[in-house]
Amino acid sequence: MIKGLSHIAIWVTDMDRSLDFYMRLPGVKEQFRLTKEDGSVWLLYLKVAPGQFIELFPRADGPYECAANAGYAHFCLEVDDIQALHKALVDAGLTPDCEPRLGADGSWQMWIKDPDGNPFEFHQFTENSMQLRAE
Repeated sequence: MIKGLSHIAIWVTDMDRSLDFYMRLPGVKEQFRLTKEDGSVWLLYLKVAPGQFIELFPRADGPYECAANAGYAHFCLEVDDIQALHKALVDAGLTPDCEPRLGADGSWQMWIKDPDGNPFEFHQFTENSMQLRAE
C-alpha cells in the first residue's frame, strides 16, 4: 500500500542555477545524478528527508506558467520551525514570497519560487492544524 510521497519532478531551464538554489535550502543534499551518453545531466535527485526527494530535469523551454486548468499548482515541504527557516533562507540570499503566516487550516505557511518560477510552500503543523485532526 501507499507509504508516502517519494519525489516531485521539476523541469528546469538551467541545472546549475537550479542546483545552486535548491542546495541553499537548509538540509537539502544532492543524492545522485544520472547522465546521458554525452555526459550531460539527464536527471538529478536532491534529498529533502529520508525517502523524500526533489528530482530536477534540465529540459524546460521556459519559466513556469500557472495553468488555468487542472495540473500542477505547487508542492509543499513540511518544516519544524518556519520562523527559523525564514531567517535561514534570507541569510542564504534567497527571497521568500512572504513572511510566515498562519493559514486558515491552522498551520504555518510560507511561499518561495525557484529560479524558473516554480512555486512551493513550506508548512509547519500546529496543535490546531486541521490536517492532524483525528479521523
